[in-house]
Amino acid sequence: MQKKKHYRPNVAAVIVSSKYPFECEILLALRNDIKDAWQFPQGGIDYGENPKDALLRELKEEIGTDEVEILAEYPEWLSYDFPGKIAKKMYPFDGQTQKYFLVRLKDDDSINLDTKHPEFSEYKFVKVKDAFKHITYFKRPIYQKVLNYFKKEGYL
Repeated sequence: MQKKKHYRPNVAAVIVSSKYPFECEILLALRNDIKDAWQFPQGGIDYGENPKDALLRELKEEIGTDEVEILAEYPEWLSYDFPGKIAKKMYPFDGQTQKYFLVRLKDDDSINLDTKHPEFSEYKFVKVKDAFKHITYFKRPIYQKVLNYFKKEGYL
């Protein structure tokens, strides 16, 4: 009998720069605890917290600003499993189930990675077509779904 997987509720942000829609670049951030792991800002949803409030709190905690405009929301929750090393660190969770939002940063200069508990060492804006040159391997399938959806809906 297979063990039921336990997923951590989480939110994630596909952040377009303040130049959007005139320029369409998305923010990727380099984790400071996993070598070469570029990803979207994300984080856990606290007990009793709704996803939009969690999104704004996590953005403030991770990139130093919650000054964003929510443009769209992926219509369903997406789950993925952690790779081995990360699964040990994230016990008792086997992976995450995430709600994705597309947000526009109000001011690119407001990003500050020197937060109370820094998770990222650097960030950059990249063209959507170039994102997968950087994104860590285990997040690629979910990110592909999300970015394809926002493209299909005419946002990217």
